[in-house]
Amino acid sequence: MGGQFLKGFPLWVDTRFKKQRMMRDWESRGNKGFYLMKKTMLMAAMLAALCFGAPANVSAASLVARVDVGSQTMTVSREGQVLYRWKVSTARKGYVTPRGTYRPQRLHKMWYSRKYEMSPMPWSVFYHGGYAIHGTNAVRRLGTPASHGCVRLRTVNAAKFYALVKEAGPANTKITVTN
Repeated sequence: MGGQFLKGFPLWVDTRFKKQRMMRDWESRGNKGFYLMKKTMLMAAMLAALCFGAPANVSAASLVARVDVGSQTMTVSREGQVLYRWKVSTARKGYVTPRGTYRPQRLHKMWYSRKYEMSPMPWSVFYHGGYAIHGTNAVRRLGTPASHGCVRLRTVNAAKFYALVKEAGPANTKITVTN
């Protein structure tokens, strides 16, 4: 129920009017200058955070996946700190894994390749057209070139990578494929 200020009104109405009354009383005692200074300082701090808190390089990614085709490994780093290093399989003879730096284009918990007999591609992170980093059950081939061009890794590791990309966001993720 309402307090003694507004009997019969809900408590939130009574509380709101009490706060307004307290503020008027506080300001009438000569504290208005302090209130304005406090407000100005808060606004200046927020502006400084916006200007100086933003990264200098907007294109910098907080999550980086480096696929080394030569060593058949993928290293995942967040803000410069290595989180994981996994064995992968990239393109076998007659196929190519495109080199370059990419951002994830789309993510699928489960995708089936229309090009290769509806082969399952769990935890897919597509980064260049139909090329993706995804899980595989052919774990004995990891560490050697074995795919049609995608980057394959253990399904549990693909799920971890997928979750990291979801958390960081595609705009904050960079995928680099090198020799």
